[in-house]
Amino acid sequence: MKKTVRLAAVAVLPMMFPALAMAAEFDGSKLSPLWGVPFAGILLSIALMPLLAPAFWHHHYGKVSAAWVLAFLLPFAAIFGVPLAGAQFVHALVEEYIPFIILLTALFTVAGGIHIRGNLHGAPGLNTAILAIGAVLASLMGTTGASMLLIRPLIRANDNRVNKAHVVVFFIFIVSNAGGSLTPLGDPPLFLGFLKGVDFFWTARNILPETLFLVGALLALFYVIDRHHYRKEGVLPFDPTPDTPRIGFDGAANFWLLGGIIFFVLLSGVWKSPAGFEVFGTHVGLPGLARDAGLIAITLLSLRITSEKVHADNQFEWGPMIEVAKLFAGIFLTIIPVIAMLKAGVHGPFGAVVSAVTRADGQPDPAMYFWATGLLSSFLDNAPTYLVFFNTAGGDAAALMTTYATTLAAISAGAVFMGANTYIGNAPNLMVKAIAESRGVRMPGFFGYMAWSVGILVPLFVLITFIFFR
Repeated sequence: MKKTVRLAAVAVLPMMFPALAMAAEFDGSKLSPLWGVPFAGILLSIALMPLLAPAFWHHHYGKVSAAWVLAFLLPFAAIFGVPLAGAQFVHALVEEYIPFIILLTALFTVAGGIHIRGNLHGAPGLNTAILAIGAVLASLMGTTGASMLLIRPLIRANDNRVNKAHVVVFFIFIVSNAGGSLTPLGDPPLFLGFLKGVDFFWTARNILPETLFLVGALLALFYVIDRHHYRKEGVLPFDPTPDTPRIGFDGAANFWLLGGIIFFVLLSGVWKSPAGFEVFGTHVGLPGLARDAGLIAITLLSLRITSEKVHADNQFEWGPMIEVAKLFAGIFLTIIPVIAMLKAGVHGPFGAVVSAVTRADGQPDPAMYFWATGLLSSFLDNAPTYLVFFNTAGGDAAALMTTYATTLAAISAGAVFMGANTYIGNAPNLMVKAIAESRGVRMPGFFGYMAWSVGILVPLFVLITFIFFR
């Protein structure tokens, strides 16, 4: 691994010259779709290598991710010049990846410092209740925070069940995705909309019916499926988690730190300041810097005040976070040309996708916006995908919240809901999968998970289209 890091550094460091500040704008309309091959490569690696070469993938997934990054950066630098390649590299890291990882790490650490004490028994009714609570919490503390808080006690509650992978799959559907659709705190795409001028409570007012329909239908389906397994297979004769007199919280001080995370995220959206500095051509604003510094401080404080016993009881480990960090580094960097080609609109290589969302009379088609945003968010990062279609629909928050409210609702719902279609659609998906597997749950592979999402989510999305976005 160290050798790979050194090779990556050798390849990247020459790009970091002052000339980066003068790098030209990136015009995606002039690119060939072949520039999307490294991105497709890392997606296929995530999908196939755990199945075809599990031992190799487990030990070398970071190297595979780095190899695909170099497969994009080195040819790009050779053809378009080191300054432009370096500028794109720095921009993706400084403006997108680093803040993303800092927020995820803060939520992962703080939620991992809260231990729900006691032995819950994973019967269908209790499991459904936990998923419903998680759906509510997801819009208040983010899908990552809610997922990290509840996935461990949910797995522990079901540790005497014979078949429990479906419990985690529905947890990803509901808590890690659909539940985060009502506020900018819930999911990164909605936070970007908030930064662009969308009112804080606009999504709660405008996609509440869609969210209630989806979450309600998923909870009902889950109860039926879980009851079937529970009655058919029963429970193991031995429960690995001993019973306790009552349910309680250890490490409850971390709840205050969760409030601090919410404060700093909101601060960066509300506080407007021109102050900042340039990092090789990428502007770093004071509000974002304050947010990231605050989140790092909260992470360190949580590690300091949380007892070793709480971390041990939670089986807290850095493995899931490291996996997400390495894989999403590859995704954020190889996605650069794909997003640029999408941003080129009708004049770019993916012009057909952009044209498909507009009706013959020139008006936006909400149903097509819902599916275009959603399908791309299933495989691309849903935050930049949201921005692409936000701008395609005009980019005027005032108009989108009023005249084109249905279109903005479709974009918002597609970006958040369909992040559940694959493991890579939303960062908490992979984190939950990694935690579940570390607890001995045999999770479905990439395509096995998609069989669940296609069979359960896609029919519900079709119904949502006809009911809400016609």
